[in-house]
Amino acid sequence: MNNKEGNNNKSGGRANSSRPSSNKPKPAMQKRAQGPKKVKTIVKVADTTDKVEKKPNQAPKRPKVKDEIRLNKYISNSGVCSRRDADIYIQSGNVKVNGIPVTEMGYMVKPGDIVNFDGATLTPEKKVYILLNKPKNFTTALDEGQEYRNVLELVKGSTTAKIGAVGRMDKNTTGLLLFTNDTDMIRKFTLPTNKSSKIYQVSLDKNLKFEDLEKIQKGLVLDGHRVFVEDVSYIEGEAKSEIGLKLRSANVKVVRSIFEHFSYDVLRIDRVAFAGLTKKNLPRGNWRLLTEQEIINLKNV
Repeated sequence: MNNKEGNNNKSGGRANSSRPSSNKPKPAMQKRAQGPKKVKTIVKVADTTDKVEKKPNQAPKRPKVKDEIRLNKYISNSGVCSRRDADIYIQSGNVKVNGIPVTEMGYMVKPGDIVNFDGATLTPEKKVYILLNKPKNFTTALDEGQEYRNVLELVKGSTTAKIGAVGRMDKNTTGLLLFTNDTDMIRKFTLPTNKSSKIYQVSLDKNLKFEDLEKIQKGLVLDGHRVFVEDVSYIEGEAKSEIGLKLRSANVKVVRSIFEHFSYDVLRIDRVAFAGLTKKNLPRGNWRLLTEQEIINLKNV
């Protein structure tokens, strides 16, 4: 009874008249059910409109052209500085493309564009990577007088690009030396944080004591800097004055300092491996171009 009375009160009329009217809302519910279909249609139209509206906004970003290159890479390829340094020049407004200053990071240079860097027009070079098996009495330094010749003489004629050595080697050190005009790679391999391994064969004036070998293996401190040695061992079939040393430092002076720290004189240092590259089929004094796969491997070290 209470429910019926409540229904009568809500309808504001008699109980008998409220029953037939309770079935009438069904058509109204069906109409409301059709509502979402109209909304979906509107959404589709709106999506289409949005797509049309986005096209004008994308117009300034011209479609990618074949052989386009990022501005910082273009500058780096020209050999004036690394990509990281190029970004600084770009942000400071010292780079112009077709006479207009460009400060946009990631700007793409297309064929035919003229790039002016700090007042000079740039000409990008193709990247070149050359591996040399360096002999004695050649040095990477330019200030050791005329007595010793520069290593660049050994790779003369290999390329017209302006190349430089990755790391330094004195006149007495032999073995693998990499040359390139890729300033980013030169910088990468000269950073103390670089993790690529180098292997050296070291000839000493006397046999290396086993206890000294163990101390070297544990690592040591030289001039206030901790030196981490990956491996050190006697070379099989050779006198115990012939030592194999594996470490990450590209500084050959560190190799010499390790053994001098234990009162050994270093007679010869020969770099037999550099970041996965070896002297296989490369006689002393000869050079060769790296393969595409070797270049990829170096970049991923």
